[in-house]
Amino acid sequence: MLVLVAPGQGAQTPGFLTPWLELPGAADRIAGWSEAIGLDLAHYGTKADADEIRDTAVAQPLLVASGLLSAAALDASPGVVAGHSVGEITAAALAGVIDDEAALRLVRTRGLGMAEAAAATETGMAALLGGDPEVTVPHLEKLGLTPANVNGGGQIVAAGTAEQIAALEADKPEGVRRVVALKVAGAFHTHHMAPALEKLRAAAGSLTVSDPKVTYVSNADGKTVATGDEVVSRLVGQVANPVRWDLCMETFAALGVTALIEAAPGGTLVGLAKRALPGVKTLALKTPDDLEAARALISEHAGA
Repeated sequence: MLVLVAPGQGAQTPGFLTPWLELPGAADRIAGWSEAIGLDLAHYGTKADADEIRDTAVAQPLLVASGLLSAAALDASPGVVAGHSVGEITAAALAGVIDDEAALRLVRTRGLGMAEAAAATETGMAALLGGDPEVTVPHLEKLGLTPANVNGGGQIVAAGTAEQIAALEADKPEGVRRVVALKVAGAFHTHHMAPALEKLRAAAGSLTVSDPKVTYVSNADGKTVATGDEVVSRLVGQVANPVRWDLCMETFAALGVTALIEAAPGGTLVGLAKRALPGVKTLALKTPDDLEAARALISEHAGA
């Protein structure tokens, strides 16, 4: 059983799209999506610096575009799909719930709405490495922070105001080794993002939706979702609610997943899977050079 997963914001790096645009037809697809959403994805994915692609309104469409592009190049038929945060929009398209252009239009609305919400107050996110969730979560709540991403493998991402993040860095929970600021521009998956919900809900209302063609795992609670309407409803709600990637990985294990491939720009979710899913083969699509190894992995594990 193969699961194909898509990463969330913070996975982007300057120039990461460059090698993918060399694939046949890729530049044309990116150009079409860019025109549809009014954003030059090729420029941001090849020439923009780290600060430019840190912008939420840029980073989110760029991540969905690269995920779809790499998955198309892979031409796989996974048994399960899932995405972390904005990666859920990629996963929804991979599952056939919405088409690729609709996914880009939806994520453009999401990115703009969340960027606007983030501008209202200086907020951010930080990953806590190590520690026990039973100790860490109450400590975060004491500081006024939200455990916005519970990622498994001992990693929790806290979100809140700049002052609250600074307080966390000065007062780490017991057992936490490091607090690492993330390359994001807001406290995503918290109440700070509530203003973006209405815009996203309106955009979602105009979508043409189908039921998932493969097993779709929601990062809201790790449960599988059988209807397209429910998938889209969860895509809207998750912008202001925590991501439970730990529960997604528990579901992968329960479903009998034996291999996990992470769409571009891969790496983050593979790292979590290596710690939380021992025995599951993993591979990150970082460049097209990884496609051959990914296809070999698919031939071994995509039977279910």
